[in-house]
Amino acid sequence: MQSSIRLTPEVEARLGQLAASTGRTKAQLLRELVEANLDRLESEYRVAQKATDVRAGHRDTVTSIDVRRELGFDG
Repeated sequence: MQSSIRLTPEVEARLGQLAASTGRTKAQLLRELVEANLDRLESEYRVAQKATDVRAGHRDTVTSIDVRRELGFDG
């Protein structure tokens, strides 16, 4: 799949310098960046969505008091 993205001039310059110094193409570097960071991004967005759901009251929560009681740490 081909994609296109807009980069700031600063990022474009940094990417170009890295490509030149490593002997890789900009496309190779961008592919590496996406592949290396996609899991992290997915995780961050899942956590953000869960937080949004909790704040909106759409997810069940358990208080720390209840957890301590359940684990036998209440006294």
